[in-house]
Amino acid sequence: MEQVARKIQMVDLVAQYEKIQPEIDAAVLNVIRSAAFINGPEVKAFQAELEAFLGVKHVIPCANGTDALQIVMMALGLKPGDEVITASFTYVATAEVIALLGLSPVLVDVYPGTFDINIEAVEKAITPKTKAIVPVHLFGQCADMDRLMALARKHNLFVIEDTAQAIGADYTGSDGVKRKAGTIGHAGCTSFFPSKNLGCYGDGGAMYTNDDELAKKLRMIANHGQSVQYVHDSIGVNSRLDSIQAAILRIKLRHLNDYAAARNKVADYYDKALGNNPKLKTPERVKHSNHVFHQYTLQLNGVDRQQLRDHLQAKGIPSMIYYPIPLHMQKAYLDPRYKAGDFPVTEALCASVLSLPIHTELDETTLKYITDSVLEFVNK
Repeated sequence: MEQVARKIQMVDLVAQYEKIQPEIDAAVLNVIRSAAFINGPEVKAFQAELEAFLGVKHVIPCANGTDALQIVMMALGLKPGDEVITASFTYVATAEVIALLGLSPVLVDVYPGTFDINIEAVEKAITPKTKAIVPVHLFGQCADMDRLMALARKHNLFVIEDTAQAIGADYTGSDGVKRKAGTIGHAGCTSFFPSKNLGCYGDGGAMYTNDDELAKKLRMIANHGQSVQYVHDSIGVNSRLDSIQAAILRIKLRHLNDYAAARNKVADYYDKALGNNPKLKTPERVKHSNHVFHQYTLQLNGVDRQQLRDHLQAKGIPSMIYYPIPLHMQKAYLDPRYKAGDFPVTEALCASVLSLPIHTELDETTLKYITDSVLEFVNK
């Protein structure tokens, strides 16, 4: 088995930086020299460029993806006790802000092949108290937004897309029109955490919408509830993207399509090398969305996951479990409505998923080393 020269990372941000170092260094220095650190020209330019990339009327940058979700829920006027439906198989932030605002998180199962929110389960969970649905475009491809939006219209519900893992993904509607992830519902939220497909070098996030009035509220809430300085029309928060991060994101946005293509090349290699093994289930692709592969997540069948992780680690190959505990079984979100066994797909996924390294700098030598190492253990 051929060894690799460079240490393998889940996400190799150093190697990515080295390729764009002159652009990044110049952009950061320009901000420092300008001293326009907060709401400077770089933030406004990034906002405009991301609006153009997404084909959306309004992008409102903020401090992180969790803030984005919270601000959207505040702007939509959700009140304590209102129910918000989301998936149990996701990162905690999605449910965290629902609970933080005194809303009631209503959890549902996901589909086993795609990891996306189960539409039939959403419909069954709707009650007179339901006010919003938060689909999570997990691991890099979109949930079935046509069906979700039809359901939302039928019951007069808001749809807030959590697109932190799927920025840049294209959703093709039943009308044949392509729209970017996060631009289909009433609002979209994203994170620019460094490991994301479009990541800065710190924290950052954004909200997007085509609704002029909602955009006005989002900007106001993110800025202490003020639209004019020292005039506070609503309760707000202090959540902003700083100019240095915006400058970095402007550079990386220009490369985002190339990054997605590189990730797909890695995923295609994994699919070909691992897809015919009965002990490994590779990620399912859907017709309504392309995949930008924030994560490449296998489902293991009859394989000891921890022993496989130990085997890979001994060979210098990292792996991750996204996510080991379902939200409905987390101590902070225990609810008498839910018990172990209620979400069989989510619970099975939490016990069987394993994500392999995927990023823009993986070469074929490294990919062969990773897949050979996986198969060496699985086939023993």
